[in-house]
Amino acid sequence: MIKMKDVWKTYPNNVKAINGINISIDKGEFVYVVGPSGAGKSTFIKMMYREEKPSKGEIFIGDTNIGKVKERQVPYIRRKIGVVFQDFRLLQQLTVYENIAYALEVIEESRDVIKRKVMDVLDIVQLKNKARSYPSELSGGEQQRVAIARAIVNSPELLIADEPTGNLDPDTAWEIMDILDDINHRGTTIIMATHNKDIVNTIKKRVIAIESGRIVRDEVRGNYGYET
Repeated sequence: MIKMKDVWKTYPNNVKAINGINISIDKGEFVYVVGPSGAGKSTFIKMMYREEKPSKGEIFIGDTNIGKVKERQVPYIRRKIGVVFQDFRLLQQLTVYENIAYALEVIEESRDVIKRKVMDVLDIVQLKNKARSYPSELSGGEQQRVAIARAIVNSPELLIADEPTGNLDPDTAWEIMDILDDINHRGTTIIMATHNKDIVNTIKKRVIAIESGRIVRDEVRGNYGYET
């Protein structure tokens, strides 16, 4: 589903963030991306949803070389990719329902389809009773669940989670992992950048470790491998 072929990323200040990465991730996999701060994890993740473009090499999502996609086509590519961030990024003036519905309104779905899809994903993240609440009325864990619901409401083939438990207490982090694991079992490919050693070592998945912009370890059911 995802292929990187000899991918390099150099920023304008001549900082090399990614150095010749080759990787393949199959449909339906759950992959942790780990490594020390400044290793290149964020750049690795951002290139998958075209927040960043590779300086050299090719990145394929399915049959699409996203490095070659024109800027006006990027929003259409992102409809197939859900992204969850550490800081939630919810619209504070909108209710939970409206935050999720917004992702469907921009692609001009009908009102009936929007209502059905929003309530379906709220069921998945166990927040149907919070549909009319505002983000300020929710706990951090609840806000992250809303963010996940928004990311999957378009039924993306790929969900990218960038430190999704980073701002959460341990108990809430485990609840979020249960939801992500459930989404993965429904067929969505998940790539998750994380510093959470306990989660990686307990919920065994494929582990890709990045250091100095290079993949130094790629293990099925791997361990975190770093001190925290």
